[in-house]
Amino acid sequence: MEVPDNWLKEGNPFEVRREEYAKEVRFGGNIRFEKDPVTGKDKFIQENYESVMAVPYDMPIVGYGNHVVNTLRVWDAKPITDFKLDEFDRGNYHKAVEQENLAKLIVDVLYPNDNHYSGKELRLKQQYFFISASLQALIEKYKKKHGDIRKLHEKVVIQMNDTHPTVAVPELMRLLIDVEGLSWEDAWEVTSKTCAYTNHTIMAEALEKWPIDLFSKLLPRIYQIVQEIDRRFLIKVREMYPGNEEKVRKMAILMNGQVRMANMAIVAGFSVNGVAQLHTEILEKQELKDFYQMMPEKFNNKTNGITQRRFLAHGNPLLADWITDKIGDGWITDLSQIAKLKPLVEDEDARREFMEIKYQNKVRLAKYIKEHNGIDVDPRSIFDIQVKRLHEYKRQLLNILHIMYLYNQIKEHPEMSFYPRTFIFGAKAAAGYLRAKETIKLINSVADVVNNDRSINGKLKVVFIEDYRVSNAEILFAAADVSEQISTASKEASGTGNMKFMLNGAPTLGTMDGANVEIVHEVGEENAFIFGLSSQEVINYENNGGYNPTDVYFNDWEIKRVVDQLMDGTYSNGDHNMYINLYNSLLNTQCTDKADTYFILKDFRSYADAQKRVEEAYRDQQRWSKMAMMNTACSGKFTSDRTIEEYVRDIWHLEKVEVPSGQDLFE
Repeated sequence: MEVPDNWLKEGNPFEVRREEYAKEVRFGGNIRFEKDPVTGKDKFIQENYESVMAVPYDMPIVGYGNHVVNTLRVWDAKPITDFKLDEFDRGNYHKAVEQENLAKLIVDVLYPNDNHYSGKELRLKQQYFFISASLQALIEKYKKKHGDIRKLHEKVVIQMNDTHPTVAVPELMRLLIDVEGLSWEDAWEVTSKTCAYTNHTIMAEALEKWPIDLFSKLLPRIYQIVQEIDRRFLIKVREMYPGNEEKVRKMAILMNGQVRMANMAIVAGFSVNGVAQLHTEILEKQELKDFYQMMPEKFNNKTNGITQRRFLAHGNPLLADWITDKIGDGWITDLSQIAKLKPLVEDEDARREFMEIKYQNKVRLAKYIKEHNGIDVDPRSIFDIQVKRLHEYKRQLLNILHIMYLYNQIKEHPEMSFYPRTFIFGAKAAAGYLRAKETIKLINSVADVVNNDRSINGKLKVVFIEDYRVSNAEILFAAADVSEQISTASKEASGTGNMKFMLNGAPTLGTMDGANVEIVHEVGEENAFIFGLSSQEVINYENNGGYNPTDVYFNDWEIKRVVDQLMDGTYSNGDHNMYINLYNSLLNTQCTDKADTYFILKDFRSYADAQKRVEEAYRDQQRWSKMAMMNTACSGKFTSDRTIEEYVRDIWHLEKVEVPSGQDLFE
């Protein structure tokens, strides 16, 4: 079940409304062209539009011990005319409040379901609303201290974080040309020196493409500017690759009735970065190969990071205090210092203390699960945790199918040796993502069967954490024995949950995908459990074929049995159609272009074997404690402090400012 989180119903004391900085944002209408009688320049005037006011709220973001408080600005939408009394008096009640409804709709729900036209329209309105308001405020702030708008890039970088904010490119052009009066050439020089693009995914559906009819209707002036950016860029492509219309087709911003936002971000940005080494390599050699060949100097990598101040110092106070006691508190602001723990890995007393802390964190999580789920779990069992967004490529389905496989084994061979396992999931699915929601349903259905089967003596438990969020994530990361990072190789850009688990002493069970590659490089493959196809093998299958999941299905009866249980009513109270979509996604091309797009059956045996290695290692507590401690001790690279430092050094070129304390200033 999904319910809205009305997080502002009680107000928010940590925000300041700044009505004086409100900005108007316009949608729709038509564009009238005329010559300025004074300057002779072209003027583009938007008419018959509807508009809302973007009202900023500023929230203080306090630095850690550095005497700095930054400001995070968020925007609310308010109607320009609250209530039209004349329309109300005529009985046009909807017309009377349409301005108010338009504004409310824009900020009610972030990422609305876009499986239909009105959802797409609302998403595009949201994106333009936030971007236009922010850029108007940015330029206004710049002009208070600086005269020449053509030097904007000397003081400002706009880092477009994925494709959602890339309409910033034409909006900045609009403001520079239509409001500030720059020529196209000057505006483009400023824009292309100011905007930088971070790519967060190679998944096609996440690289935004807007229907031209929707885009041009909702943002008519922006669409004109995009047309001109595309026209000028394609002239360059044809000059560089004469006669190669395939290049033009792949690299065009406007193609097949769509506006391709990632292409625009790359064309306009002075920097394009991936978020893990493998991800950046795949962008350069596969997904964005044509752009990389044309402009290799733009491309660079910035591996993601996490903050140890949240996910260790705050989220795992027992371990944080223990680390500080052993090596001092320097790690809180310089995570590389956590490597000082490495010599303690050979200290038996230190390992025992480390594992006792892990046990206490498992007790804490078991209490949380009992309170919120009503399920008793044994903190002495292996806590195997997969918490992340629910998406097919992240393969929660592989995880739950394997649990069904283990359950079958325990039922058939009650005498077999089996170390008790608690499998814990946490995830949210996008509003319109049916198959992801069906996977959540399956996890809960399997949990209902397994957790209520007394004959297995509690050897297996399955828990789905409701409302997965940062506050319960802290408890989960601290308690994890095993970190499930099992995405189809080549699909995960980076991942950051993998880093949070590592920091808290949980070895990775995963594919060589995303930042897992760098995690294994830091900690050593002997301190992780790696399985499955490589990214290159996956890409080869995708490009050249050669994989048929029915070959696996018909040649491995244990896998066949698990897949058939999706249809035989075992986990659906006899309803044979409840999980037909999941079944078809694995075997039947009715639901997908190809069956088993994410190679779940292909990797199943390799995954099951890796899980056996987990059990074998966990039974040897001396070995396991060394693996767990080594993961924490080797996590220094994966701090967001290092990530931001690289952005500062390589992309933003900021100068560091040391802020003295208030006492120093007073003296």
